[in-house]
Amino acid sequence: MNTTTAETAGFDLTTAEAPVLDGLNEAMERWFRENASSVNDMAMMLFDHPEEPDEEFYSSDLHRAFLQEQGFTIEEIDDMPTAFIASWKQGTGSPGLGFLAEYDALSGMAQKPVPRPAPIEGQSCGHGCGHNLLGTACTAAACALKAHMEATGEDGAVYLYGCPAEETMSGKIIMDQKGLFHRLDAAITWHPFTRNRISYDHWLAQDVKHYRFYGKAAHAAVCPENGRSALDAAELMDVGVNYLREHVANDVRIHYNYVHADEPANIVPDFVELGYFIRSGLRSRTDDASERVDNCARGAALMTGTRVEIDLLKSCREFKVNDVLSTVFHDAMAQIALPSYTEEEIRFAREITENASLDNVLLRRAKKRGDNLNDPSLFFGPLLPLEDEPNILSIGTDATEVSHRVPTIMLSAAAFCRGTALHSWPASAQAGTSIGRRAMMYAAEGMAEGARRLLKDPSLLREAWKEHRQTE
Repeated sequence: MNTTTAETAGFDLTTAEAPVLDGLNEAMERWFRENASSVNDMAMMLFDHPEEPDEEFYSSDLHRAFLQEQGFTIEEIDDMPTAFIASWKQGTGSPGLGFLAEYDALSGMAQKPVPRPAPIEGQSCGHGCGHNLLGTACTAAACALKAHMEATGEDGAVYLYGCPAEETMSGKIIMDQKGLFHRLDAAITWHPFTRNRISYDHWLAQDVKHYRFYGKAAHAAVCPENGRSALDAAELMDVGVNYLREHVANDVRIHYNYVHADEPANIVPDFVELGYFIRSGLRSRTDDASERVDNCARGAALMTGTRVEIDLLKSCREFKVNDVLSTVFHDAMAQIALPSYTEEEIRFAREITENASLDNVLLRRAKKRGDNLNDPSLFFGPLLPLEDEPNILSIGTDATEVSHRVPTIMLSAAAFCRGTALHSWPASAQAGTSIGRRAMMYAAEGMAEGARRLLKDPSLLREAWKEHRQTE
């Protein structure tokens, strides 16, 4: 453990926080209390050793080793060296409940766990999405559920899916194509956020595409008339797409970058490659927008006398919410004690809010009124009620494809203080603190308790599947 980092943060990050458990059964409560230190240590080890998508060898091995020590069997996945399935079965092995763990980091997000910008020198990536917490909580929940089943003798199977490369929208989609989720009766996961709630959201349906323009090289000064510029084509495509933005639905999101465009300025470039994300809250709208972006590329190629290749790298549908599971897991979360925070943690949250200029309306209003700025509710809220209707969430995840395979539930927990954006240095900083780890334990307990309720009442899974099939 990096004690220097902990000292820099101004409070003890290395101390394992024993979870406060209300409503958990005895076996699960015992497991969390006995293993809290190891779970917290694993989250910090992952924070200290971040790895980019498909390179998560250390992270994957850490999860595997922990699960093997807990009595799980590890199944390797062909052509996916950082993916795995850990399983434990009892009796008939049915029902099968699976927890979806992620552990990849983000390029450029290397940040010390301090409330000011402090990049870690020589480190290329960091946990700006909190996946060091995400995967660890899922692993803990799987182990706690196993402990409960051993104590009660209930039939069933517990699975922990080690899912790589979520940030590039890859791992779970490839695993689904391999048929690895068919064995499940329900899939369970969570994500670090700024609120405690059931993620009752339509995460976006996405296409990830590359557009490759092929032209003809020429000297830009001596004989430009002989050239056919791939760069011109790429730029004209981008202009067309930017005009397109006015004429798509409000929830459509289109992002792009230049994957390859490195010729010197005095050469008419004969090759340029663009990367695009095209997303919306409904697959049909994504399909429409994606085809129109393709037409912008085709038109740009026609205008410039170049040729374009369009490569669909990855595609997924929107998240398919399940009312039955949402209600079960919301009730489970309501039985778990919310995290409490020390004065040092509240001071950290206040400092990072001010230093990062986070949009924290509650804190601004409290300052204006002269209220107590040490109130935890200014930074970390309660468990929010379940919404009447699903929300369209303006981000995506490869877990959406799993939700169309089996009934799937996603929880959220406040690992970051209000106003924190994912994929930012404040998120990376908090992912390495006890603030983040408190949310991790809360989410783990909520997932384990919700899963226990599914085992206790088999009719819940039947109703979840009935809803799942009716909403196809």
